[in-house]
Amino acid sequence: MSFCCILLALSFFMQEHNHWKAVTPILVYVAVIVYSIAYSLGIAGLPWVIMSEIFPVNIKGSAGSLVTFINWSCSWIVTYTFNFMFEWSAPGTFLIFACICGLTVLLIAKVVPETKGRALEELQASLANFLQ
Repeated sequence: MSFCCILLALSFFMQEHNHWKAVTPILVYVAVIVYSIAYSLGIAGLPWVIMSEIFPVNIKGSAGSLVTFINWSCSWIVTYTFNFMFEWSAPGTFLIFACICGLTVLLIAKVVPETKGRALEELQASLANFLQ
């Protein structure tokens, strides 16, 4: 996803400076399609998978509602601010998104616990140790 955002930024940068005007629409199309595929296969379902594996049964309903609310609220914020950012700078917008995607990978690698073969109590203990 980060690579696709960088490719989008490069495409809009080249378009603004009248370089490769015939190629930039193709680059944008490919970057958006690959981004959509990477998002769908990678991070799109992550909140629900993590939520189902780390929350105990007695709070799964409330926690699920909270996670869904936060997820959709963040989606609304990104959608709302996109036009303002794009008017400011199209390449800059996608470079910011590329940085956010890269930081997301680092955050997930650092914070999200491995759940395969672990009991719920072990997961909660590892999260409690991380938060302290």
